[in-house]
Amino acid sequence: MHTHILALDPDFGAQLGRGIGAIALYAIIGLVLILAGFYAIDWTTPGKLSDLVRTGKPNAVLVTSAGLVSMAFIIVVAITSSASDLTAGLITSLVYGLIGIIVQVAAVRILEWATRIDIGEMIQSEKYSPASAVVASAHVALGLVVAVAIS
Repeated sequence: MHTHILALDPDFGAQLGRGIGAIALYAIIGLVLILAGFYAIDWTTPGKLSDLVRTGKPNAVLVTSAGLVSMAFIIVVAITSSASDLTAGLITSLVYGLIGIIVQVAAVRILEWATRIDIGEMIQSEKYSPASAVVASAHVALGLVVAVAIS
């Protein structure tokens, strides 16, 4: 009968520690970028977005949710595209995330102009507006485009 002893690489503890540190750092950058994206949308949209979301305005909730998902796409791809180098991964996640925020805010303003959708009025409405699905889809689509451009 053979007995096998599980042996870990002598460097296993250090690797595990680096991995946990990387997760924490990426989580912090992700949170900062998602908050920055939220406040960029809030700053460029009439009305106080956080109040609109908190009070359950359906269009504000939908558009904000799509913007957050879009930022997550960008951050995830930035992380995976430079996963072998932690410092480069953190920097590219931050830079690409900031570019993604700028692109999203600009694109939503262009969409508003092109479609004549009054996004400020729409997100403040108590009633669901199908146009909010168009704005939300634009957020997700742009997030995917920026994410793919990163990879």
